[in-house]
Amino acid sequence: MIDKLEFFIVLARERHFGRAAQECGVTQPTLSASLKQLEEQLGVTLVQRGSRFQGLTPEGQRVLEWARRIVGDARTMREEMKAARKGLSGHARIAVIPTATYMVTDLTVAFTEKHPAVTLSVTSCTSYQVLSRLENFEIDVGISYLENEPTGRVATVPLYAERYQLITSVGQAFADRDEVTWSEVATLPLCLLTPDMQNRRIINQHLVEAGATAKPTLESNSMIVLFSHIRTGKWASIMPVNLAQTLGFGADIKSIPIVEPDAHHVVGMIAAPREPHTPIVSALLHEARVFARKLSQR
Repeated sequence: MIDKLEFFIVLARERHFGRAAQECGVTQPTLSASLKQLEEQLGVTLVQRGSRFQGLTPEGQRVLEWARRIVGDARTMREEMKAARKGLSGHARIAVIPTATYMVTDLTVAFTEKHPAVTLSVTSCTSYQVLSRLENFEIDVGISYLENEPTGRVATVPLYAERYQLITSVGQAFADRDEVTWSEVATLPLCLLTPDMQNRRIINQHLVEAGATAKPTLESNSMIVLFSHIRTGKWASIMPVNLAQTLGFGADIKSIPIVEPDAHHVVGMIAAPREPHTPIVSALLHEARVFARKLSQR
């Protein structure tokens, strides 16, 4: 039944029989037959059928919750037995919000030194995508905001508090200041992350609280793109202080704390809320705790 539940999870994610079959590595008739057998075993209809996928039935939504739990537990069992035989090996998938990409190397370097038989992939995603991919078994852990917007039921390890600074070039407004307010920042030609990013929604929130509105003249989902435009001297931006320091600004770029308020939001590692976790996820969470302890002692 496990393979049928896995097919069902993929179909619920892709919402298309053809794409789901391709993702599962089977033909569409095989996928459809497996789902039909699952429905017969459970005695309920899971999928609203027509000429194309039309969604899950109420029973299908409930079975999806069970399927994620059962498949997750089965994968954990397989990984635990594999680790018992061969030691920790395999592939770990990490999704990271753009503003946290600067710090992920601290985790990946320490992790691979301890577990050289594990390969890693790191992708940049919105906070919504991190949660969705975690729920659908597309990643093992994520690094995202732990507050400001609901994260759902997840295991969390707080890593650090994100604070914000105005990043601008020498000669521009406020570049000679020791600090600047959110309302003053709103008067500048800004380049910011796109609205689908939680960092942008956080910035919008603090600007509104200061009685201002974000009116960026350039948006991007890449921090590198934003920084390259700051360097032209035509734009300023709002970035987390730690990220700003990591980008290694030269003398022509200024990083100025934003106050009123001195806002901060917690970023951390998240994982599916199941116990036990797979050995790889457990090792990643352990490394996150080590990182957080070291950071708090600096």
